[in-house]
Amino acid sequence: MSPLDYLLVALRVAFGAFVPLCFVAVLVWMERRGAAFFQDRAGPNRCNIFGFRAAGLIQNLSDAVKLVFKEDIVPGHIPHKFYFILAPVLVFVTALISFSVIPFADTLVLGENSYVMQAIPLDIGILWFLACAGFSVYGIILAGWSSHNKYGILGGLRAAAQVISYEIPMGLALVSLLVVYGTVNLNEIARFQGQLLFGMIPAWGVILQPLGVILFIVAAFAETNRTPFDLAEGESEIVAGYHVEYSSMKFALFFMGEYVAMFVSSAIIITLFFGGYQIPWLATETLVAYAKPVALVLLVLLPVANYFFTGWIRRNNTSHYYRPNDPRVREANIYIRCFWILTGIVEIILLGLLLADTAPETIRIFVALLQMATFLLKTVAMCFVYVWVRWTLPRFRYDQLQKLGWQTMLPLSLVNIFVTSAVVVALS
Repeated sequence: MSPLDYLLVALRVAFGAFVPLCFVAVLVWMERRGAAFFQDRAGPNRCNIFGFRAAGLIQNLSDAVKLVFKEDIVPGHIPHKFYFILAPVLVFVTALISFSVIPFADTLVLGENSYVMQAIPLDIGILWFLACAGFSVYGIILAGWSSHNKYGILGGLRAAAQVISYEIPMGLALVSLLVVYGTVNLNEIARFQGQLLFGMIPAWGVILQPLGVILFIVAAFAETNRTPFDLAEGESEIVAGYHVEYSSMKFALFFMGEYVAMFVSSAIIITLFFGGYQIPWLATETLVAYAKPVALVLLVLLPVANYFFTGWIRRNNTSHYYRPNDPRVREANIYIRCFWILTGIVEIILLGLLLADTAPETIRIFVALLQMATFLLKTVAMCFVYVWVRWTLPRFRYDQLQKLGWQTMLPLSLVNIFVTSAVVVALS
């Protein structure tokens, strides 16, 4: 392998490992700001470092410091301390490695070499995701059992019952999707969605499987233990459920594992149903052929988008009353300058791409970066849906989830398989 090969392998592994971790802070911030928005109140806006609040991101830093320095308690009444410590590690690690098979760009072709844009390029991508996602519930069950606490055990039992309620409809929703795609390789699935139906409609999974996407998203909410399916930790009923005895960094692993799972779940949803890294009407080869016109469009639109974005920052960082030398205004001005500097750097790069006689390898790297940005943008948009639902719907009752899974989702998923199979056979 050449040094370039080692570099690209290291970069894709780093993307698969560090991007979900970095987005934990972004998603916690989105959760708090989203909750404040939906409840019509001020979100995190007090924590600061020398006056810099970063729109509430400094609150995440203070929480991290608090969790790191809190006393790490292992209750003396726990008989199986090894399993008590292992449980949060299982939840966090299984959520993290689930992301490793999700493609974040199309295969990068440089000369005679091809580089698959996945941390672990496996042909059994969907099966890997289902295996890891299904295994994560063992961490929750193990945490509840090893806590030797009645509320913890109830939380673990709820998690076990929840699995048999949503896992089967989720698998069956994927079966109908695989009938259409004809493969379990996630990169091939994303590439399939770059096609056009009737020459004008993107062949996304949400178009081909409108019922399947609803079933899968509902099951994915239950998979990540997010409201309205956070039964395993129902605070109003069982205090905190499976993690009631946890503190310090062991609790932080559960906390981070939930947001990593939320990011990974959003990534798999957009990969299966919303085109993944594909830009509508612009498949990979189309982007390569029209890279310079696309760069020209970005050159024009980027300053316009940044103008409106920085205007939004300025409007939301002023006091409602007259305040001389408002520190929020000074802070906003610094951020606005930074965003314009970054925009200027990107504009120079795009201008160089337009004016220079660029090599084919440079064009393909530009397309890969554009697809990575598209993938992350779609994933963050899906994460916002998670936040939206959490602060809109109340928690379901325990029996309501069972009824939804067995009496509604299971029959619908079976009907979806039969209808999809009939249509595929008829059209083939």
